[in-house]
Amino acid sequence: MDSTREYEESETYVPHTAALTAPGAPFEVVRAENGSLMHADGPRTLREFVETTWAYGERPFLVGGDGTVLLTYGEFFAAATALANRFVDTYALRPGDRAAVLMGDRPDWQTAFWATQLAGLVAVPLDAAWSADEVARVLDHCAPRVLLVDEERLPGVAGRAGERLVVFGSGGSGRSGGSGSAGPSAGPAERYEDLPAPDPYAAPPDIEIRAEDDATIVYASPANPLRGAVTTQLAQAGAAMDARFRAAADALGRGELPGLGPAPVTRLTSPFSGPAALFDVYGAMAAGGTLVLDGAVRTERAWRWPADTPAGTPTVESRVSEETGELWLRGQSLPYAYWRDEGATAEAFTPDGWFRTG
Repeated sequence: MDSTREYEESETYVPHTAALTAPGAPFEVVRAENGSLMHADGPRTLREFVETTWAYGERPFLVGGDGTVLLTYGEFFAAATALANRFVDTYALRPGDRAAVLMGDRPDWQTAFWATQLAGLVAVPLDAAWSADEVARVLDHCAPRVLLVDEERLPGVAGRAGERLVVFGSGGSGRSGGSGSAGPSAGPAERYEDLPAPDPYAAPPDIEIRAEDDATIVYASPANPLRGAVTTQLAQAGAAMDARFRAAADALGRGELPGLGPAPVTRLTSPFSGPAALFDVYGAMAAGGTLVLDGAVRTERAWRWPADTPAGTPTVESRVSEETGELWLRGQSLPYAYWRDEGATAEAFTPDGWFRTG
């Protein structure tokens, strides 16, 4: 027999949850058709979410540990838009095509990831610490049409057939005027630094992205059997709303009105390819805040959805099995399936939206 309860939140959020999520409140929570909790309002796709950041203009988006501005919001959005348009106009990629991102923690990682979302592609973040064999195993499984890779990891994927390569130079912060071959490859390859400079007035691709479309495929491990957890645009937009909720609850906890304080400055402590970092990015973007990338030691390697990842979010519930002690989660921001694995999907996901974490 299972016992059901709403996911237990930290003391920081509990006193303010009712006020922030009540009917008519900024983070009103409702039940979806399958019974799971979801935000009543807010963006329904990551493109809707990220498009609001252009308004932050010259505010710093990413800075180094020494305070050097690596990317402003204006530079970031222009670069992501230019790459997204290239995906659509030059590479003929379409919504639903996969785009794998294999880089270390560099500003270009954010440009690449958000370009996939502006183009309606399905981003597949790969752990930069994986070996070449592990990366190849995952790429064979998800079959991306484009691979966005930094120069350090290029030798491990060079020579692969079927994927277009975009290679990001060793500088780490965008174009540097570099030139030359992108290295051996069985498919078309381009250096990002050699692409035309972004037009700050250009608009993202004119395409339709639906809330139910897939947004990401995430592999917690390259080991067999491979399991790529799939989340929709609506799920990732829900995670962005959860980040906004936490920022508002934090402000109320400090006795401030949400949105009236200084823009947050967040020091990243986990890899860009991990869920904690992406949640921090969502939180910064929502408020025009700054992310500090200082090369600190990162402790989290893989994407995963453990019990502590959604803690303190108003749209997550849990069910604990009294027989096995297994935790089940249900909520807007969680995955709904394993990529091309009907058996594993049926085992891990229930028809009414519960995710058996194992």
